[in-house]
Order: sequence, then structure tokens, then C-alpha cells
Amino acid sequence: MTESLLLLVVVATALAFDFTNGFHDTGNAMATSIATRALKPKQAVLLSASLNLVGAFLSLTVAATIATGIVDADVVTLGVVLAGLAGGIIWNLVTWLLGLPSSSSHALIGGVVGAVLAAAGAQGVLWDGLISKVLIPALIAPIVAIAVASVGTRLVTRFTRDVEQDSNDRLFRWGQIGSASLVSLAHGTNDAQKSMGIILLALIAAGAVPEDSGVPFWVILSCALAMALGTYLGGWRVIRTLGKGLVELESRQGMAAETSSAAVILLSSHFGYSLSTTHVATGSILGSGVGMKGASVRWSVAGRMFLAWLITVPCAGLVGAAAYGLGAVVGGGVGSFVVFGALIAVSGAIWYMSKKEPVGHHNVNDEWAPQEDNESILAESVVDHNMKLMRVSKKGKRRKVKGMR
Repeated sequence: MTESLLLLVVVATALAFDFTNGFHDTGNAMATSIATRALKPKQAVLLSASLNLVGAFLSLTVAATIATGIVDADVVTLGVVLAGLAGGIIWNLVTWLLGLPSSSSHALIGGVVGAVLAAAGAQGVLWDGLISKVLIPALIAPIVAIAVASVGTRLVTRFTRDVEQDSNDRLFRWGQIGSASLVSLAHGTNDAQKSMGIILLALIAAGAVPEDSGVPFWVILSCALAMALGTYLGGWRVIRTLGKGLVELESRQGMAAETSSAAVILLSSHFGYSLSTTHVATGSILGSGVGMKGASVRWSVAGRMFLAWLITVPCAGLVGAAAYGLGAVVGGGVGSFVVFGALIAVSGAIWYMSKKEPVGHHNVNDEWAPQEDNESILAESVVDHNMKLMRVSKKGKRRKVKGMR
């Protein structure tokens, strides 16, 4: 009875991760379309949710990679799976709170690897699979996306340089709807598979299905629905960062970025790589800025995102290992239920903190106003011949100077 109940808890937690994956990664497909106003925010997330649902049924290659290619199934227990999911969910929620488009895929894989390391040591991890199927694609994918989007943007702007701006905006906004739809479809073929693989891993660990079993239909359907629901609710914080924080986009750039994202994601799904759609989408947006003459890229924002990418796997791994340790200290099936309760409590606390500075469909397209860095403060003080601009208060904020805006 306890084993069956624990399996139910693990499946529910995996679907909860799929839900957070949906709203965390909505911006990968729709941020540029929302930023250029090709689609209204609510229309965009509804379209993305529908196509994510469809995409989840198109491929199961990535699910097989997650279930059998990262960790040794023989050392995996339901407690290990639950702890790994806790690591992935908590890291997803923390980065969502900060508006950082980090990788949900790597958060999940990091959490599971951390839990396996805590439970069985280094021999429980299939290092060749982790490196070849996860870490190497993580390095290559954004570089490829930047290059493809940069070339695509240059070609599009060259071919349309004699077309009036209003005509360009109108025509490419229609094109963006198509390209954003393709990204959403591609996202479903890649990211929805990850929770399917985790649930399959849990079913194998519980002895509910044989080790060579395929993904049951009810798992495919439930994961597709969970991701679609999360997508519809919209991860507005991350959408705002991708759409307004990196590059001030126009429709031509948006279409080039989305098309390159879809191409890279679909190619990776075909070969079974557990690719981060976040890395691809961000690389494509940066590439659209690099490829557009006169475009301004906010590299300080990109730098914070790159840092989040580097620490995602180890940080989620630490949370996963800590969650497993908590369950092991309590012991038995009770320990897993304590981990589940702690996960609910931490998630609730993060959600509560998000209410202090809400971001939603009503303000997702507000002008981006990043904090001024030291270089801009120094430059302004020199230009205005006013060294008082460099003074800061005890709280680290610039003091207002009389006569200055």
C-alpha cells in the first residue's frame, strides 16, 4: 500500500515538474511574438499551449534518453526519483522568480543526477550518456542558434531593406505567428518527453512495468496536458526577460530567431538529444541582435543568464542530493513523504514572494528598465562634468542630484 501511494506521489510530482516546465519555457516560443506585438499575450500562450500538446505525441526519442541514458536504472528507487524531481522543480521556481530563462531540462537532469550520486555514488551515473547527450549539446546548441539566427537576420534585412518599415512589420508579424507556432510544436516534441522519461523510470523502479517497456499512453497524455496547462498560464517573468531584456526586437528579427530555434530543436529531437530549448531560444534571440545592423544587445542581461546556465546542473544536483539526504535521515516511506511536504512548502514560499512584484500579461511588454551599471554611471558623470553622480547611498542606490533628471 505504501509503495503504491509513493508511486502515486512521484507521478504527481513529475507532472508538477512538467507544469513548471511549461510556464518556465513559454517564453522560448512566444516571447518575441509578444514583444513585437505580432500576438496578444493571452493569444500567444493559448496557441503555444495547444501546439505543445500536439508536439508531445510526435516523438518519444528524448523520453528514452532520460529513462535509460543518464543514470543506471538498477540503482534508482522511488525515493531517488522524488528527490531528483524536487531539485528540478525548486531550481525552476527560483529562476522563474528571478526572471532568468534557465534550462528546465538541465534542472531536471541535475536533480536526478544529484539524487543518484547521494544514493549510489558516482557509479550510478552513466557519465558517457550525460556528457554526450546533455553537456556537449548544451555547449553547442546556443552557439549554433546564434550563428543560424545571425545569418538569417542578415539575409532577411538585406532582402527587405528597400521595403517600408510599416510594410515589413505587418508582413513579418504574420510570419512570426507561423514560426512561433513551429517553435511551440518543437518544444512539445522535446521538453514534454523529459517528464515521460522520469515517470517511466519511476514505474520501472516500482516494478510496475518491465525495464524494456515503452512509455504507456496514459503517461504521454498526462504529461502533454500538464505541460500545456503550465504553458497557458504563462511564465510572464521569463517572457519579459527574453522579449524585452536581451534585444529590442522588430518583426524581422523575431521571425528569424523563431525559425532558427525551431530548426535546431527539431533536429535535436530527431537524434534524441535532451536539448535545452531555453539555450536555443536565447541563442537565437541574441543572434538576431548580432545580425541586425544597429541593434543593441544587453550583454549584461545575457551574462547573468549564461551564469545561470553554468550553475543549473550543479545547483539542481545539490538540491536533489539534499532532498534525498532528508528522506534518508527520516527513513523509510515516511522520509519520501517528508520530502514531498518540504517541496510543497518551499514552492509555496517562492510563489508568495513572487506576489510582491507581479509580472503578468498586463505589464509583460512594459519598457525594460535595467539597473544602471558602474560603467554607465561613470560615463554619465564625465559627460555632465558632475562627480556627484557617482555618490551612492548606504543602500547602494544613486543619490538624486539637484537639477539633474
